[in-house]
Amino acid sequence: MPPSTYNILMYSHDTYGLGHIRRTMAIASHLLGPGVNILILTGSPIVGRFTFPEGVDFVRIPGMIKKSNSVYVPHSIKVNAKHALHIRRNIITATARAFDPKLFIVDKVPLGLKGEVEPTLRWFKKTRPNTKVILGLRDILDDAESTIQEWVQREYYRALEELYSEIWVYGTQQVYDPITEYEIPEAISRKMIFTGYIPRAVPPKHFGKRLERNDDRCKVVVTTGGGGDGYPVLDAYLRMLENHPDAPLRSTMISGPFLPPDMRDEIAVRARALGVLFTGFSRKIEKEMAKADVIVSMGGYNTVCETLSLRKPSLIIPRESPRMEQRIRAQVLSDRGLTRYLPWSELDPESLYASVMDTIEAQEPMRRAIQDFPMTGLEVMRSRLSTFRREEA
Repeated sequence: MPPSTYNILMYSHDTYGLGHIRRTMAIASHLLGPGVNILILTGSPIVGRFTFPEGVDFVRIPGMIKKSNSVYVPHSIKVNAKHALHIRRNIITATARAFDPKLFIVDKVPLGLKGEVEPTLRWFKKTRPNTKVILGLRDILDDAESTIQEWVQREYYRALEELYSEIWVYGTQQVYDPITEYEIPEAISRKMIFTGYIPRAVPPKHFGKRLERNDDRCKVVVTTGGGGDGYPVLDAYLRMLENHPDAPLRSTMISGPFLPPDMRDEIAVRARALGVLFTGFSRKIEKEMAKADVIVSMGGYNTVCETLSLRKPSLIIPRESPRMEQRIRAQVLSDRGLTRYLPWSELDPESLYASVMDTIEAQEPMRRAIQDFPMTGLEVMRSRLSTFRREEA
């Protein structure tokens, strides 16, 4: 292998939804450069549906499904969970040793799913001390009490102090400060770099222009991320349209690939009857979102980044289990005028209609707030990579 090659290995455990693999791919595509190779370890069952740029490839590890915050079962293969995790751990370790990266980026879980990345982290520390080992964290993980309890029980504080070079926080400390909220010790907080939110590729300005020049209805795109828990939002939106057939709305629904098939079929039939465009999965969801006047979502990190990058007014309906992450994010962004949000407990057709109409009315002040919101995530990460490469030279 040429001496100028700089290998980056990225780990994304991907037990639920689309968020982890989409964030990992966004980062990978922007860390590419001359002499850079990037390999992604992922458990995502749909990773093969995406198009990867030259210089980026993936290794698929057996998928796991999250049943609760602590229980995972194999997605497809018919083995017990312990056996599946053993297979995953061995693939991760073997890939790391064979690829021998100079930069290893772990997504969200400091020791990996059920500790599966710890042997690899310790191998780097013992035999490759010059490899930069990075933990990438969303700014908001869960409510403070639950996060602290989990990190203590799973010894994450120890892992962050002993095994990581840096911690990249994909957020802004002024918006939400995990150092304070999660009681991060000083030895760890010194390693933390707040990158800012991660911007997404924005289609050309002309892309989102309306094709129907005489149609003055508001274009609404409803997306529920991976879709595994999105049915209540999709159902409430369709019932809202059934109750308000004259609503000045043109709607597109993107359910996500993990909406159960029977629910997807039901939603598709109802959507068609109401004149709503429906799709289960879009590889280029940002192109669909670019056509919107208003976006309705559940407020996952990636959807929020796309919405802010496109400077679109939005309504967030955040789930509150198994984690409070989406609810907290909706609240802090709403407080800054960047979105509107409807609590999950208040989700019904009439409350949703009132919230959608309110969001439409608030489009202009929301756009102004979004215009001033910094999206520096990729810029900061590229800067850190440049620093690492200079140190290597």
